Amino acid sequence: MASVLTLDNVNVDNMTVLVRVDINCPLLPGTKSFLDISRIRAIVPTLNRLTGAKVVLLAHQSRPGKQDFTTTLGHSRELGRLLGRPIQWVDDLAGEKAMKAIEALKCGEVLMLNNVRMYDEEINTEGDFNTHSETTMVQNLASVADLFVYDAFACAHRSTPSGVGFTYLIPCVAGELMKNEINQLNRAIENPARPCIAVLGGIKVDDSILVADNMLRNNICDEFWPTGGVANLLLELSGVEIGAINHDFLVNELGKLWHQTVETAKSLLSDFGDKIRLPVDVAANIEDNRVDLRLAELPIDAPIFDIGIQSILNLSAAIKSAGTVHLNGPAGVFELPDFAFGTVEMLNACAETKGYVVVGGGHTATLIAKHGLAKKMGHLSTGGGACLDYIAGKTLPAVASLEASAEAFTLNIARSVDQ
Repeated sequence: MASVLTLDNVNVDNMTVLVRVDINCPLLPGTKSFLDISRIRAIVPTLNRLTGAKVVLLAHQSRPGKQDFTTTLGHSRELGRLLGRPIQWVDDLAGEKAMKAIEALKCGEVLMLNNVRMYDEEINTEGDFNTHSETTMVQNLASVADLFVYDAFACAHRSTPSGVGFTYLIPCVAGELMKNEINQLNRAIENPARPCIAVLGGIKVDDSILVADNMLRNNICDEFWPTGGVANLLLELSGVEIGAINHDFLVNELGKLWHQTVETAKSLLSDFGDKIRLPVDVAANIEDNRVDLRLAELPIDAPIFDIGIQSILNLSAAIKSAGTVHLNGPAGVFELPDFAFGTVEMLNACAETKGYVVVGGGHTATLIAKHGLAKKMGHLSTGGGACLDYIAGKTLPAVASLEASAEAFTLNIARSVDQ
């Protein structure tokens, strides 16, 4: 984080501070009550650093067209309960109501604005930092703020006005959650305890293949253990006939990324075949029953929903003997009890290992929380896609924005600290 400013670099007392957070939570359909408030809880350390400021929160919940797309009113109430003090809320983002509410804030008070994705500028704007800065939303909010704090790691891989539009308008610094995410991921990437293994699964096959490519080519990991759809693709490319139903599923999931992903995967198998630990058996869903099959028993006209028993034993042993484990994505269709075995055993092994475990967000993080294993992991990331992109070596727009802002505003920040 050397090229990014943090709250340690600025005195926020008496400032009006905009804070972009990601408190997007799973909601119960119908009532829209919270199923998990982990992301709301995760921003508390940053807010505790801003008690001398006037705080304005920018947040989103889902996106237009989805059942859990709603206002942030419930989030403000839940945050108030966690903090033990009321959180103001306004049904506006950057209009007259929002401007008046911000102007009326007193030091120590917190105001949450409405869901940023309810406004066209956040959804429809494309372009660079300067383009985003020209939106009415950013211009209005920047005009009444002294500082922008980015604390939405789970959105860090997206370029949007609320995330990167303030880059050159006001000083931008990383919040406590953002700082911790980058520091913990860097720890597991730059100097991982050995052996370091990458366990990548789920249906984001293209992302996982890019992560594996970066980790193997840069000697970050010593072994790559694919599960889920990632394993099915690599099995097929290594010569195992997985069956038409499983092949077609992968083609449909990857869409236009199919050929690109296949080429990268083929290169991985060619260049690092000795470091890739493919499953030795799988579990297929045959008439709603789990049937474990050796690879020699494939192909089969049924969907593969999990890695097999022997593969689970092999993976668990590797995790328990590793110095560092990068884990992202379930091992199978965990929503079905018969096919959750691989995923559950994988997570149990991560909880038992003495190594440092870094877990990507999304479904994996939710499962870990559900099984009460969060405290047994080294680092449980709040971001799924952002975590994958960072480990894949991609530049995250939010990080690039913080770096650019730090370069542009370093002298002004330094002066404010001296004063």
